[in-house]
Formats: sequence, C-alpha cells, structure tokens
Amino acid sequence: WYQRRVRATNIAISSRLVSRMTPIYTFKPVKSRTEAHNELNNFRKHNENALVILGDSLMTCLEHYEQEFVELAMMSPAVVVCRCSPTQKAAIVSLIKKHGGNKPVAAIGDGGNDVSMIQAADAGIGIVGKEGKQASLAADFSITQFSHVGRLLLWHGRNSYNRCASLSQFIIHRGLIISVMQAIFSAVFFFVSISLYQGILLIGYSTFF
Repeated sequence: WYQRRVRATNIAISSRLVSRMTPIYTFKPVKSRTEAHNELNNFRKHNENALVILGDSLMTCLEHYEQEFVELAMMSPAVVVCRCSPTQKAAIVSLIKKHGGNKPVAAIGDGGNDVSMIQAADAGIGIVGKEGKQASLAADFSITQFSHVGRLLLWHGRNSYNRCASLSQFIIHRGLIISVMQAIFSAVFFFVSISLYQGILLIGYSTFF
C-alpha cells in the first residue's frame, strides 16, 4: 500500500495534477462504516489538501457516505485514487457524471484495464504505449504521449467546437431560407404542389458548398 501510494503521488506531481507546493492528505484504509465516518471527519479538517485514497476505501465511503464524500472531494484541488479495479474506475467516472452538473467527463488510459473507464466517459482518450493498443482502440481519441493531451483539448478541441458551431449555423440558416422561399412561392401560385428547387440542386448545394 505504501509503495502504491508513493507511486500514485509521484505520477500526480509529475503530470502536474498536483502542484509540488500543494499539501497531500492520505486517506487511511477503511473497511467499515465507522472507520469511513471517522476518516471523513479528519479529511474535512484538511479539505484544502489534495487527496490520495485507495480504491477499496473509496468504494466503502461511497457505499455509506456518497454525498458527503463527493462534497468533500469537490472542495479538494485534486483527488488521486490508487489500486483501482476496472469496475471501480468505471464507477468513479459514473459518479463524476452523476454529481458533476452536466459537465462533460474525459477519461485517459493506456492499458486494457482502462477500457471500461474510457467507455463510461463522455470523451475517452487512449494512449498507445507499452501495454498495447486496447485503450487506444476503445477510445474516442488516440494519442501517443500523455503530453499531447493539452494540445488535443486546447487546440484541436477548440477547433472542432468552432467547426461544429459553424456547420450547425449553416444547416439552420440553409433550411430556414429554403423553407421561407418555398412558402412564398406556394402562396403566390395558389399553393400549387410544385417544388421551387429541384432535388439535384438541393443535394448539390449541400454536397459542394
């Protein structure tokens, strides 16, 4: 447990999820409701710290004190969960989606044990690495290095958002213009059942423009 905790903490610091100046609170392993209650009270006094917790301890807290734990975790600058099973990873993603307030959730993984977590998220990002391509094949986006995540989100993600917005506006305005022109044409010619635009014109306009 100690080695896994230290490894998870080092990864969180090296990936800049946790700042080197941020204090870290280690959640003690709990197995019962009483232990979970006592440890949550202790963490409430240090909720400005980053949290490191075991997967089994997290499931115990969520089983008995889900709402209280989520509220405390939201106030923490970062939460690091170590020694998680694939099912627990997917449950964490579902928990964030449930209490996140309709905010999109992204999951990043590089191994076969991350597939369920990636598929449960709104946006799954797979990293091609030494553990194979299982996560990359199951993800929505595939990258080769973790350092590419920033560029994927801030550059390609923003460009994709702008393109989707432009395409949506084009489709809305195109349909509005065609509908209004067809309505005017029908009203002028006593609602005759004749199309103002030929089908090939509509298809060609949508295809080439």
